[in-house]
Amino acid sequence: MGDQTMSRRDRLRAQTTAEIKSIALELMAAGGPDAISLRAIAREMGMTAGAIYSYYATRDDLVTTLIADLYTALVDAAESARDAVPADDPGGRILAWAQTVREWALAHPEGFRLIYGDAVPGYQPPADGPAKEAEQRACRGLTGLVAAAWRGPDKGEYGWSDFDPVLAEDIQATFPGLPPDAVALTIRVWGRLHGLVALEIYGHLRTLTHEPAAIYRDEMIALIASLGLTPPA
Repeated sequence: MGDQTMSRRDRLRAQTTAEIKSIALELMAAGGPDAISLRAIAREMGMTAGAIYSYYATRDDLVTTLIADLYTALVDAAESARDAVPADDPGGRILAWAQTVREWALAHPEGFRLIYGDAVPGYQPPADGPAKEAEQRACRGLTGLVAAAWRGPDKGEYGWSDFDPVLAEDIQATFPGLPPDAVALTIRVWGRLHGLVALEIYGHLRTLTHEPAAIYRDEMIALIASLGLTPPA
């Protein structure tokens, strides 16, 4: 009986936690990142402030959990799409990753904004933890896609000192022999991959085109060709 009672309590806590996260994103969608506050969420849920603090001690704890959950879900989806394409088709793997990022962003616009766009005032992200791990997975995943396409030659236009030391150390450990020029190329690829997605999420394409998906795909095909790869049909 005790185990059954505890199980029920755990289920209720999980449901409440999920509702807190959902309302936080709804508040952000309506009022921007400033609108995320534990007291506002408590009011929406009919909870006391004291009750909600038993779930998250601070607003920053909630924001950190949100970013970790969302970022992990995004990277999981991108990696799954990439891995569904054979390793001997690097262009197809890049396209699968890119299109999945766009599809995820459209399905979770507030999540995309929280990860990549709107800074939460006063929020200081932790130096480690699940959110940082998801960020590193995303970086390694994109670097791996570029590494598979890298043909060189390394012109020596960049050095490791041009990049964040933590990033440089991680890339050198994960991709031995990959030159700094390839890391610079990865950042450029990231910019092209995310640029149109950000414009679409923030509504800047709405008055310009009815075919954002086609434009995005064409941009990714051009990107893949620029890497010297054969674009998918």
